[in-house]
Amino acid sequence: HVPAMVACRARGLDVTARAEILSRIRAATADLAAAGPDSPGVDSPGYRARASLSGHALLDLLAERLADYKALVRRAAPGELGTAVSAALQQRQARRVAVPPGLDLPDLPAGIETVAGIDLSSADLDELDGVITTAAVAIAETGTIVLDGTPGQGTRAVTLVPDYHLCVVRADQVVQLVPEAIARLEPRAQRPLTWISGPSATSDIELKRVEGVHGPRTLEVIILAAEDLPDDGQPVVSAGQPS
Repeated sequence: HVPAMVACRARGLDVTARAEILSRIRAATADLAAAGPDSPGVDSPGYRARASLSGHALLDLLAERLADYKALVRRAAPGELGTAVSAALQQRQARRVAVPPGLDLPDLPAGIETVAGIDLSSADLDELDGVITTAAVAIAETGTIVLDGTPGQGTRAVTLVPDYHLCVVRADQVVQLVPEAIARLEPRAQRPLTWISGPSATSDIELKRVEGVHGPRTLEVIILAAEDLPDDGQPVVSAGQPS
């Protein structure tokens, strides 16, 4: 391919940068394409597909990576969900929040109004103080929350327009690796998925970080432990607390 490109240039023919780059890639990978991925001597990418963490260590890793992304993290034991949600909303001074159908929450403190968030315009959603959802799966290694729009998660708009997103993640929804998450999501692969790694932020303009451009400015995650969560002896990692 590369000699052909050189010949084209020699004849004075125009060669685009894209065509030249693709030509060089084809030339560099020609032996791999001919051999096939299962042929002897062809190295496998070696992607990890099996987790090495479980129990408290897995939840600690998720909390650490979420905090790295500047998300707020709360840890709650079984039976403490109502207390954790109430504390988060009161600290945020939220008075009116969306709670999608299918998310069963304990009674919230007086003065906090909940709305289903169905058939609300973007302007109506923007007037809310926040939204509370659960998740489809959480990936500990990347600190990523995945929503698939099933009950308890709401529509994509209801999780992107309000400035504050409080997400409840159960221990049994947490996996360590991306391939594990893909496997869990496969039965719902035709649904629109929202992958969230920390609060919405961009550095497109002059490399200056601006938060809240494409979604909530603040992401807070409540990690809800299980009753029978095994203790695998791994050290507990502090993930930081909401400020």
